[in-house]
Amino acid sequence: MIIVISITLFFIVLRFTVTLFNFISNPKLTRVNKHYHDLVSILVPARNEEENIVALLESIKVQDYKDYEVIIYDDESSDRTYAVCASFAAIDGRFRVIKGGQLPPGWIGKNHACYQLAKKAKGSYFLFLDADERVAAGLINSAVHRMKLYDLSLLSLFANQDMLTIGEKATVPLLHYLLLNLLPIRLVFLTKSPAIATACGQFMLFDADTYRKYSWHRLVKDKIVEDAELMRQVKSQGCRGEVLLANRMLNCRMYSNYEHAIAGFSKNALAAFNDSIAGLLVYILLMIGGPMIVLMTLNPSLIFFMAGLIALSRVMISLASGQRVFYNLLLHPVQMLNLTLIAFLSIQKSLTRTNTWKGRAI
Repeated sequence: MIIVISITLFFIVLRFTVTLFNFISNPKLTRVNKHYHDLVSILVPARNEEENIVALLESIKVQDYKDYEVIIYDDESSDRTYAVCASFAAIDGRFRVIKGGQLPPGWIGKNHACYQLAKKAKGSYFLFLDADERVAAGLINSAVHRMKLYDLSLLSLFANQDMLTIGEKATVPLLHYLLLNLLPIRLVFLTKSPAIATACGQFMLFDADTYRKYSWHRLVKDKIVEDAELMRQVKSQGCRGEVLLANRMLNCRMYSNYEHAIAGFSKNALAAFNDSIAGLLVYILLMIGGPMIVLMTLNPSLIFFMAGLIALSRVMISLASGQRVFYNLLLHPVQMLNLTLIAFLSIQKSLTRTNTWKGRAI
């Protein structure tokens, strides 16, 4: 028992240290006033996104960067995604939509869509965005500035998350919590090791020349968690990559309700651990089982110490990610239960080979 408690407290202290480092280093995209004129190809893979994509296109149209083209890839949608995008493109020549064909064997749908988009793009930079996002003024200029300043081949941003329902608030904050609680994200840029790599597919800005040289999405064509793998590939080739928080210049509503959030996160959870069931189980035991054992000791000093570090971590992560501190503190136990459920479902889907997304087996 003493060994288990010691390991648990060590893990909590380690995670708190990582969180403190992230909070102090403030890994956010810096807003700049300088304006650039490089052609940016904004590339949007879309499958059944008729309810979301117009808001994204409108936000692109009114933001302050002027030198861009927008290409949307309709990935065999069964709704009106293509018609909605075609209507929008008909009144603005900078926008166009292409109809995708059948998904080839060996490819994940989004990876194939992104690769097809890149082959159509003409820009000096390729910016891949998800259809459920909205961009704000300053985003593209600030991102291009960062690319030039640090000679980056890839810049990825974690968007600020919009959450309207209690189900979303009980699940979606796990994204930033796990990121900022486990990885000192400044090290993605500062170290050359591909082992220290993460990224967010919601915003992937590539240097176009380097992309054309390596065809990054083709290298990760069968990866479910393609974003982190893309950063690993970039670093493996000796190129520079960086990941930052979007600093309120990019917003996303990932999921519209609890059921969608659980399904979405469980699709990726095991893949984030390189499909290691043992690795995921050990992580869940350390994250949730260990603290439960500490609570069972009924030792006020240990419990207060543990709870204090967890609460301080939640406060720092909430402030860094632009989320409500009160909700994340209040819902922390519920979020941990949902994390356990997500892990269980992810393992179940893997063992039964029933992992699907938007009607496709993955």
